[in-house]
Amino acid sequence: MSENTQPEQNQPAGEASSPEELEAAQAANEFDALTIAQAEVATLQAKNTELADSFLRAKAEAENARRRAEDEIAKARKFAVESFAESLLPVTDSLEAGLAIKDVTPEQLREGAEATLKQLKSALERNKVIEINPAPASKFDPHQHQAISMVPAEQEANTVVSVLQKGYLIADRVLRPALVTVAAPK
Repeated sequence: MSENTQPEQNQPAGEASSPEELEAAQAANEFDALTIAQAEVATLQAKNTELADSFLRAKAEAENARRRAEDEIAKARKFAVESFAESLLPVTDSLEAGLAIKDVTPEQLREGAEATLKQLKSALERNKVIEINPAPASKFDPHQHQAISMVPAEQEANTVVSVLQKGYLIADRVLRPALVTVAAPK
C-alpha cells in the first residue's frame, strides 16, 4: 500500500502526520470497512436463509394444493354418475313393480309404461339430458342432427322431413344426434 502524504482531515492544516499514524489510520479505516462488509454479509446470509425457508414453505403449500386438487378431481370422476344413478332408481323400482304384477291388462301395462317413461324423462331432464326432437320443416342443423337420407318433399330443401330417432344433449353437448330424413333440393 502506498503511503498517503496528505494530512488527515480531522487534523488541523499544517500539522504533519507521521507515516506510522497514517498507516494506523488506514488500517483502522480498512478494519471499519471489513467490519461493515462482514455485517452486510451476515445480514445478507440471514435474508438468504429467510427467503430459502419462505420458498420451501411456498413450494410445500403449492404441492399440497396440487394434491388436494387431484384428490378432488379423482373423487368427482368417481362419483360423477352418483346423482344420475340415484335419479334412475325410482324408474328401476317402477319397472320391477310393474313386472311383479301377474294378471295385468294391456291397458294397465300401457298406463304403467307411460308413467315409467315420464319418470325416466324427468330423471334425464334433472340431470341436464335434453331431447333433440326437431319439428318437421325445421332447418337441418348438422351439429345436432344426422341426416340418414334425402327425400323428395313439398317443403324447403335442407329441412327436416321426419325424425327416425331422437337425439340427446347433455349440458349443451351432443350426446347423440337426432337421426332425421331431410328434404332434397328440387
